[in-house]
Amino acid sequence: MIKEICIENYKSIQELKIELGRVTVLIGENGCGKTNILEAIALSSAAASDKLDNEFLASRGIRVTESQFMRSAFNIDNLNKEIKISLQFQTDKIITYNLQHDGKPYSSWFSSILSNQEILVQMPSMSSGYANLMYEDARHLKEIFSEEIYQGVLKVLLETDKDILNLKSFLIFSPQNSTLRIFNEEGQIQPLGIEGEGLFKLLTVLNLEENQGKLQEIKEKMQLIDWFEDLAIPHNLSPAERVIQIKDKYLASELDYFNQNSSNEGFLFLLFYFCLFISDDTPKFFAVDNIDASLNPRLGRRLIKELVELAKKYDKQVIFTTHNPAILDGLNLEDDEQRLFVIYRNKLGYTKARRIFTPKPLEGQEPVRLSEAFLRGYIGGLPKNF
Repeated sequence: MIKEICIENYKSIQELKIELGRVTVLIGENGCGKTNILEAIALSSAAASDKLDNEFLASRGIRVTESQFMRSAFNIDNLNKEIKISLQFQTDKIITYNLQHDGKPYSSWFSSILSNQEILVQMPSMSSGYANLMYEDARHLKEIFSEEIYQGVLKVLLETDKDILNLKSFLIFSPQNSTLRIFNEEGQIQPLGIEGEGLFKLLTVLNLEENQGKLQEIKEKMQLIDWFEDLAIPHNLSPAERVIQIKDKYLASELDYFNQNSSNEGFLFLLFYFCLFISDDTPKFFAVDNIDASLNPRLGRRLIKELVELAKKYDKQVIFTTHNPAILDGLNLEDDEQRLFVIYRNKLGYTKARRIFTPKPLEGQEPVRLSEAFLRGYIGGLPKNF
């Protein structure tokens, strides 16, 4: 997992450090920079994949704009500075991506890499063919080899690194009702696109005999929807058909299943989230922007509890953003793997983050729920200009 991320010169972020948990929730007023934090991680993911063209950035959930607006505009000098994103993993390995853009029309971003990991480098030697060189710090390579060779060596070494492989798959999911309802085909990113594309195909994969246990677990989790009884994928569908059958326990037994077009959007969102967390084919590290979309407050609170347990069970790391106070009540902040941050902008307009711990009740008073503490303004994250 990623233990800490440091971001410099990205949109509203002048300089920010945040220590992530297994499940991290970000709250704050509109425009405070919550999504910018997610985008910075997605940008490092694209850099790790060496795919920094606009099409690839957009497909990962980044709101792409002109290069000068991707940088912080607090100081005119920032418009030509690099964007710097540094990630520290649980192994204490640190990878830093320095991203630059020449500002020319149709140009793409490009990056250089720094790493503090111990590496074994095989480099050609004029006298002895290949020489094995051990360095405690990859940056020491710069003292011996050219920048081109140094960057090439790092890229090769990081290709098979497990932490980097997890980072490469990072996406910012923001499922859309229309996409889930018509079961859009897979897009550029598999198995699930950022709006929910590919959900039907993933369900068909989970319906295979070897995955039946996972599909059954999804069905059990879907019992959070009171009326839900069962779902199935019809046999003998044509290649162009993308339909699931859903059973409402309150309907007469003689009535057939109905399909996803007749379902409410809350059902579709839950189905997406449980597939995302339970499938082995989905990313190990990802974000969900506005996890509360289309959900009843009590359902949202319970969903967070379920997703925390699934994240632990299936070794996922996730960042949520939300504006719904009820979501916070699904967290147990006594568990260090669950973390809550208030994101805000300081007097200079910089995006900042403050970790929130379990509120301590005053002597003789009952503990205050996180949702109530949020709404009362005890923990911040609310507008102050009205």
